[in-house]
This record gives sequence, structure tokens and C-alpha cells, in this order.
Amino acid sequence: MTDALIVVALLLVAGAATAAVLNRDPVRQALVLSFLGLTLALLFTFLQAPDVALSQLAVGSAVTPLMILLTVRKVRRRPGSDDGADEPAGRER
Repeated sequence: MTDALIVVALLLVAGAATAAVLNRDPVRQALVLSFLGLTLALLFTFLQAPDVALSQLAVGSAVTPLMILLTVRKVRRRPGSDDGADEPAGRER
């Protein structure tokens, strides 16, 4: 029974990793990466490594996708935003 669960978890990990690589949109990649972290945590739980599973759950499925989403949000700024980047140097509002 345990071997079957490990095989299913490995197939889920392989599918999620493939989906993460094939996605082109960074937001969707972050969401798929979060799912990949969850499946890896599940696999580590089945392999009786609960400490590694908890670390993977925290970092792989929460922190890393959140950092990616925040970075994408920061990079995708709208033109004419209020950050002052469009104004010439030396000119104040």
C-alpha cells in the first residue's frame, strides 16, 4: 500500500514539475510551483521525513511562490505610475 502511494505521489510531482516548466505566464507558474511544493511535501510525508515535509510546505509552497508573485507585481508597473521614474532628473513636482 505504501509503495502505491509513493508511486502516485511521484507521478503527481512529475506532472506538476512538467506543468511548471511548460507554463509561460509567471503568475500561473507561481501557482503551479505552489502545487508542486504541496505534492513534494506529500511525497516526503510518505517517505517518512516529516521535518523535510514541513520545510517544503513552508518554503516550497508558500514563501517561494509568494516572492515570485511579488516580484512579478513589482516588475509589471503601469506606465505613468506615481514612482517618479518618468520625470526628468532635477525636476520636482
